[in-house]
Amino acid sequence: MDAYQCIVSKRDTRSYLDQPIEEEKLRRVLQAGRMAGSSKNTQPVRLVVLRERKRREEVASCAKFAEHLPAAAAGIAICAPSPGSDFDAGRSAQNMMLAAWSMGIASCPCSMHDQPCVKEVLGLPEDYRVVVVLALGYPNPAAPMSLGRKRLELDEFVHEERWSEREPGGRRERSE
Repeated sequence: MDAYQCIVSKRDTRSYLDQPIEEEKLRRVLQAGRMAGSSKNTQPVRLVVLRERKRREEVASCAKFAEHLPAAAAGIAICAPSPGSDFDAGRSAQNMMLAAWSMGIASCPCSMHDQPCVKEVLGLPEDYRVVVVLALGYPNPAAPMSLGRKRLELDEFVHEERWSEREPGGRRERSE
């Protein structure tokens, strides 16, 4: 699938088949995360792969909305130094989610609300934190890929030059 089609068709997915991800595919996903750009090429992001269900359960207990993580085939904790590097971590996460989707592997990011908990579970160094954890797995075809909500129209999403009132039809008003 080409890059644009991958981007526009990817949906966060919380229901997975009980099917492991092949090692070569998982390595490609991790490589995509490694290749994400970073500010001044500092490469601050580190990844912790969660292959064992028990570990994913422990990590999920550190979050408020990660019930789907234990049922995933794998998880990837995206870690960055405290403070900073959230943008670099996000670039890595998006690369991995798109690489996974290009191979038919669904994903969903999980926010970690209890940092002391997840840092202990993963044995992180004191100066690192978990920015996000990705749940990865082959999507369950019986579960919907979306909640049925439409994406905003481009004219509603984009503002030109300044955030301003819009005329009917999506064009912004122009002052003379």
